Amino acid sequence: MSAPISPKKALAEWKLYLFLVPSLILILLFSYYPAISAIYHSFFRWNGGESKEFIGFQNYAQIFNDKIFLQSFLTIGILIVANLLKLIPSIIMAVFIHRLSSTKFQYWYRVLLVLPMVVPGLVTLFIWKFFFNPNLGALNYFMEFSGLKTLLVHLDQFFGWGGIFLNDFPISWLGEPQLIVPSLIIWGFPWIGAVGVLMFIAGLQSIGTEIYEAADLDGIGPIGKFIYIEFPLIITQIRVIVVLMMIGTLQSFGMQFLLLGENGGPGGAGMVPGLWMFNRAFIAGEFGYACALGLCLFVVILGLTFINNKFLRVEK
Repeated sequence: MSAPISPKKALAEWKLYLFLVPSLILILLFSYYPAISAIYHSFFRWNGGESKEFIGFQNYAQIFNDKIFLQSFLTIGILIVANLLKLIPSIIMAVFIHRLSSTKFQYWYRVLLVLPMVVPGLVTLFIWKFFFNPNLGALNYFMEFSGLKTLLVHLDQFFGWGGIFLNDFPISWLGEPQLIVPSLIIWGFPWIGAVGVLMFIAGLQSIGTEIYEAADLDGIGPIGKFIYIEFPLIITQIRVIVVLMMIGTLQSFGMQFLLLGENGGPGGAGMVPGLWMFNRAFIAGEFGYACALGLCLFVVILGLTFINNKFLRVEK
């Protein structure tokens, strides 16, 4: 730990702090000013122009009567749970790469994971939108080839799902309200995130070889090593990934907007809080109300982050 700098020495080296001024100005201008402006305009009836009318807490009171916004949290809650489960393939892949005896293979596996990151996310979204296409999409072809569509038809008839999976027509993944949330969950299969895998590998590489040697002497198998050694020692990385995942999921709306449009698809089944905030601002022109929605979303994110940091602890 570095020794504290005395005030006298800090004043003597005041010129060095001038290098921080450009960064501080940019942070204040592009991070803090928009946030303060959103708080200010959330108390106004504002359409984005020069004119605005002070209405106090009416925008916040309107939130509690906004059924679409409240229901959107149910959709985003399902997606958060699904994204938590999607961490499992990344953890398994990280353990698999870490246990490879050849450093050469470890390197090339990491390269193969990073390569897809070069592809812009917008391109990936449009590719998946093509996969969901009912007439030309690869997903329906796979369902036909594997026989899963026939199984779904029988399940539809047995459970009474309303004829979603009709044998004579292609499945409209983004056209049926009941299939929109499952489609959003399917997106990104096989759910191996490069950033998460690399972070997990970094945590696994900090485990000393003597720990594995001791485990071998005690007769602990591969599954036991993961449960008692590897998983507990990457909890720190899992904690960081979970926080980033929750924040990213709650804030995101780009995927829903590009796949389903500004209304969240048929019946608004894919509506999430971020998309509804975008809808109110740029479609309805209610920028003041959208600012209030953004602050409400900020409070939810802050609360969930606090809960995660409180209960997902790392025992030293």
